[in-house]
Amino acid sequence: MARPLFTLVTAAALALLVVTACTSDNEEDSLPQPTPQPQQCDVSNVTFSKTITPILSANCYTCHSSSFSEGGVVLDTHAGVKKQADNGTLLGVITHASGFPAMPQGAAKLSDCNIARIKKWIEAGAPDN
Repeated sequence: MARPLFTLVTAAALALLVVTACTSDNEEDSLPQPTPQPQQCDVSNVTFSKTITPILSANCYTCHSSSFSEGGVVLDTHAGVKKQADNGTLLGVITHASGFPAMPQGAAKLSDCNIARIKKWIEAGAPDN
């Protein structure tokens, strides 16, 4: 009978050792971690060449470029984009506003940040900068 008791005590001691070895003695690890803050959207220095063109290139050129202008809409030139910006179509389609076809077609809506950047550029007069 001494042997099963020894085995039981040994197993219990090993289990306790494993449990305590896996816990941290570092008090910081047991404190709640701060929730990461969402990254801010920088709209302070929006330009056509550095801000708008990359957004349109990644999301629109497949269907709306000089070589393939679906619906007659060309978005790989400043003149083409400015035309859509000035008549309200660009903002309407990317915000999925009522009465406008949702763009990019068949894909997710642009991020709120990219929409804010395009809106800021339009509000500045859609300059070729």
